[in-house]
Amino acid sequence: MAYRPDPPGTHPALDERAYRSTALRHPTRPLVVLPHLLTEVSAPALGEDRLGPNDADLTRQHAGEALGQRITVTGRLLDGDGKPIPNSLVEIWQANAAGRYRHTGDRWPAPLDPNFSGAGRTLTDDQGRYSFTTIKPGAYPWRNHDNAWRPAHIHFSVFGRAFTQRLVTQMYFPDDPLFAQDPIFNAVPEAARSRLISRFSLAGTQPEWAMNFEFDIVLRGRDATPFEEPHDD
Repeated sequence: MAYRPDPPGTHPALDERAYRSTALRHPTRPLVVLPHLLTEVSAPALGEDRLGPNDADLTRQHAGEALGQRITVTGRLLDGDGKPIPNSLVEIWQANAAGRYRHTGDRWPAPLDPNFSGAGRTLTDDQGRYSFTTIKPGAYPWRNHDNAWRPAHIHFSVFGRAFTQRLVTQMYFPDDPLFAQDPIFNAVPEAARSRLISRFSLAGTQPEWAMNFEFDIVLRGRDATPFEEPHDD
C-alpha cells in the first residue's frame, strides 16, 4: 500500500504558542536518522496472552469499586479507506472522576481513588472494534494560563507494527463548556476538532450499569483523527 499523507488542516502544529509547553517539547533541530535494529523491524509481541483479564475494564482492576460515573467507550480502528484494522493494541489513560491522575506529578488537592489506576489496554477484534469500561474523568486545573482547566478527556495510544510506530490522541466528551478556552483542543484545525469528540450512544448504553460513548480512530485520509505525535501534512 502506498503512503498517503493526510490533507492539510488535520493535525495540530508541533509548536503551538497558546499551548505553552510545546515550546519545550517540539523539535528545534533536524531529525537524526538512526539505523533500524531488530526492535524497529519486527512486530511487537502483543498477542492475547499478554493482556490481563481486567485490562479493558478499569473499574475492576482493584478489590473495591471505582468511584464515579461508570461508562463504556467503544469504537473501531480504521484505515484511510474505512477498512477495519484488526489485532492492534489500543491503550488508554485518564484522570479519575475528581480529575486527578495517579502519579507523583499530579498534586492538586483532589482525592485519589484507591480503586482506580486510570490505565487500560485491549486488542481490536477482527472488525477493528475495541471496548473499554471505565469512569468518566473529571476536569482538572493546569498552569498553562490564567484559571486554566482541561476539559474531561481520555488519552488514546495506538501501536502499529512496531513500538516505534505509535500514535497518540485524546477523546473528549460532547458539549463540554471548557472547549472554548482549552489551547490543546483548539490547537487542532477547526475542521478536524469534531473528530476528537465522542458520540453519546443510548443504544450502546448498558441499562442500570454504564452509559456508552463511541469514538472511532481513523489512521489516514480525509477523515483522519488528529494525532499528537510527529506527522507529515
